[in-house]
Amino acid sequence: MGKAISNAVAGTPEFAIDQDRADVLVDFSVPDALDASLDRAIAASVPILVGTTGLQPEHHAKIERAAEQVAIIYAANTSLGINLLRHLVEEAASRLGPDWDIEILEMHHRDKVDAPSGTALLLGQSAAKGRGSTLQELSRFDRISEHPHARERGSIGYASLRGGSVAGEHVVILATEGERIELGHRADSRMIFARGALAAARFLVGKPAGLYSMRDVIEASAA
Repeated sequence: MGKAISNAVAGTPEFAIDQDRADVLVDFSVPDALDASLDRAIAASVPILVGTTGLQPEHHAKIERAAEQVAIIYAANTSLGINLLRHLVEEAASRLGPDWDIEILEMHHRDKVDAPSGTALLLGQSAAKGRGSTLQELSRFDRISEHPHARERGSIGYASLRGGSVAGEHVVILATEGERIELGHRADSRMIFARGALAAARFLVGKPAGLYSMRDVIEASAA
């Protein structure tokens, strides 16, 4: 992602990368580096985009506390297409009842560590919100069991595939008796995430302290 953002910046005159002085910090690193990134943003009084995946509840709590002092966007996926897909998934889940089973399939390159992907969880969060519930309440992550059981009504299932150099593919399947809806997104290049990151950085400049989302970025771009 660092290389992709560098390439995107090189082709966008309004942006430049400066390790010492910046209007926005961008962090696509690892969870263990989050504290240092947030501390640097607060010390410099500049907004920050956090695109790191694999964060745990304690990391999100730190982001929320930091957002009391600086503007922050946390986005497990900065693709504008994925973030529009989240809206579509929420809408579909809200209009279709529990007779429609929801399954989320994701595939990434062989070196990706976390599973399900952060984006799959974001899509699950949108589906759960559409059902008036939460990700924690509806998600089921492990179907490998010594005691096989039928699918739980209203739950959200996940399947993770790893192989090759796949940048990212996500499909949300809503299935009921006799029909199926598939809402999906395929990333052919990491450059789409870099372009989304630049859009988010542009949005953050001058924003007051608070926790924002890519949905805010999309709505501002459409205004």
